[in-house]
Amino acid sequence: MAALAYTLGKREINYYFSVRSAKALALGAVLLLAACHAASRRYRGDDSCEHLLSSGRFLGEKVWQPHSCMMHKYKNSEARNCLIDKHIVFLGDSRIRQLFYSFIKIINPQVKEEGNKHGNIPFEDKSASIKVDFLWYPEVNGSMRQRIKSWTEGSVAKPHIIVAGAATWSIKIHNGSNEALTQYKINITSIAPLLEKLAKSSDVYWVLQDPVYEDMLSESRKMITNEKIDAYNEAAVRILNSSSRNSKAKVKVFSVSKLIAQETIMKSSDGLHLPESSRDTNAMILMNVYCNKIMKPIDGSCCQPQPPLTLIQKLAFCFFTLSIIGYLIISLIHRNNYRKNKSCTDLEIGEEKKPAINTPNVSTLEMLLHSFCKLGLIMTYFYLCDRANFFMKENKFYTHSSFFIPIVYILVLGVFYTENTKEFLPVYMHIRVLVAAYLFQTGYGHFSYFWVKGDFGVYRVCQVLFRLNFLVVVLCIVMDRPYQFYYFVPLVTVWFMIIYATLAIWPQIVQKKANGNCLWHFGLLLKLISLLACIYFLSYSQGAFEKMFSFWPLSKCFELNGNVYEWWFRWKLDRYVVFHGMLFAFIYLALQKRQMISEGKGDALFSNRVSNVLLFISIVSFMTYSIWASSCKNKTECNELHPSVSVVQILAFILIRNIPGYVRSVYSSFFAWFGKISLELFICQYHIWLAADTKGILVLIPGYPMFNVLVSTFIFVCVAHEISQITNDLAQIVVPKDNSTLLKRLLCIAGFFSGLLLFSAMQDQSRH
Repeated sequence: MAALAYTLGKREINYYFSVRSAKALALGAVLLLAACHAASRRYRGDDSCEHLLSSGRFLGEKVWQPHSCMMHKYKNSEARNCLIDKHIVFLGDSRIRQLFYSFIKIINPQVKEEGNKHGNIPFEDKSASIKVDFLWYPEVNGSMRQRIKSWTEGSVAKPHIIVAGAATWSIKIHNGSNEALTQYKINITSIAPLLEKLAKSSDVYWVLQDPVYEDMLSESRKMITNEKIDAYNEAAVRILNSSSRNSKAKVKVFSVSKLIAQETIMKSSDGLHLPESSRDTNAMILMNVYCNKIMKPIDGSCCQPQPPLTLIQKLAFCFFTLSIIGYLIISLIHRNNYRKNKSCTDLEIGEEKKPAINTPNVSTLEMLLHSFCKLGLIMTYFYLCDRANFFMKENKFYTHSSFFIPIVYILVLGVFYTENTKEFLPVYMHIRVLVAAYLFQTGYGHFSYFWVKGDFGVYRVCQVLFRLNFLVVVLCIVMDRPYQFYYFVPLVTVWFMIIYATLAIWPQIVQKKANGNCLWHFGLLLKLISLLACIYFLSYSQGAFEKMFSFWPLSKCFELNGNVYEWWFRWKLDRYVVFHGMLFAFIYLALQKRQMISEGKGDALFSNRVSNVLLFISIVSFMTYSIWASSCKNKTECNELHPSVSVVQILAFILIRNIPGYVRSVYSSFFAWFGKISLELFICQYHIWLAADTKGILVLIPGYPMFNVLVSTFIFVCVAHEISQITNDLAQIVVPKDNSTLLKRLLCIAGFFSGLLLFSAMQDQSRH
């Protein structure tokens, strides 16, 4: 009864909630979220610099997350490149001095906090011609005004960046009197126009006063209360905002430090000055505000303008727009014809005429335009998520709960959708998302097909290459990224061609031929050994490998950041796993042909004794590899060992999964469904699940991290499934079975890629 209720319940869920209804719900969610984000940008503004300087939250103890954008962590080399030939001035009290030291430590981490605490402190990096000065002005008074005025008169060179702020010293020496606050307002009112004048040619920041931890303050600082600090901050904000209300130049108010201090001031050593981690965060925010628009780091979306559309992107936009218009026109024509044919009756016999049947060409054209219409809308969503500053992005932050809780949910769903099977279960149904496992499955699956079917026709090859590369080629165009950026697809594509070439070149050895003479098996083994020798040679000959892929147009496909090193590294990392997959397929099919394995339901794969021994070895191997991988601390050494030992865990998992008959007889249709779209999931997650080319996280629903993950994941999966269907539909049209038609299509595709490479070369030349 329990099993029956379980089955009926599962069918009821599937009946009421189909893939089609899920996609409709995802589309509605995207439209609703897009409207909400558009309204929010109109209400709150779309200046991410304002958000960076005024709002955010801590993701952990030391990880600051600005509102709606990502903050890049600058290295000293990047900071030098950004600030080359620049003069930066920090003007203020001891808190500004702290910020000064944290800032220059980004440029040179070896700097020590030395010098007169109540005096000016210079810093210079001669290699990059960077000057950073701290000027001791603890009060907003006539002296500070005179210094600022000197920069506006032209007699002294203006700094490129000015960071100023002061108040606590005035509170302290005047014992928190109201008269001091009144004088502060007068002084900052006189300084504000000068700062505005400087802001026309320099970046000017006014740092608001951080709260204090009153219980920790010394007796000489007890008059510095948070109430007084708030009064001084309110005065500064009101005066500076009113001064810049009618001016294009604007002094930027650095108020985010208050939020940071509210969370961390308890860790202060004296109750007044921030702990080192907090002031380092403030310095990094300053660096992002100024440098992101110059350096344009992919994981630093704050203060970074939207990149302009390239020529290829504009052409793609026009193509998708014309496809949508064309599809709408054809749909209207067909609908109109259908209505006319339906209403038309035969006057002689009084019977309704059958609607006219569409010609195959029109039907094919409509399907083609329909596919491109859907793809155009999907690519618009991709662009809005990861190129336009429309949806929000956040930095990645790992916690055990955010990782393991969703994993548990997914496992429960996987168990709920359990089905029976009699087939041998290859690795892809379970760990296909892992690169090594996917490549193992590539070797296993394609070798098995060519070996058993003996089909080396062009149609089969073109079908596979189209399905592998279609999405990536479109993303390269729409998202303005090189082919090698999506390294996984080039990797699988090249390995597929290697498998095909290994089996297709003379002599072609297939299972049917080998069954007649066992010597053919040795011939195939010689081919595999030759392949292994080539792989071994190239893995230790980086120069030879790079020369192979340095010729145009291969270099255009496999270069990343101007060289093919990344491609060599990715290829080398899993260089043996495809060979292992091919060898495993050969051994498995040979054992299956000789009926040396039992694949019946409930039966062990081998004899009881052999099965028990292999199962024990597999479990020990799997656990040993897992312990080694989790405890490996030297990444370079791990990468060197990985190509040789990764097959241990893959084979161990396959044997554990398939040797016991009771385990092999069931599988999860839930996981198998995801396995069918695993390639699309792997590629789409670059832009619509993660963000900033996987460097960050897409935020559709700000403020609710878990709910955001659920919604973005749901949309992401629906989009991946729809792209998979579009790819399959287009593959049937673009890659016909007729050889003469296929040849014409291949010539058209070659012409398309030639034009694409030409436009890309023109685009690169214009950039440089």
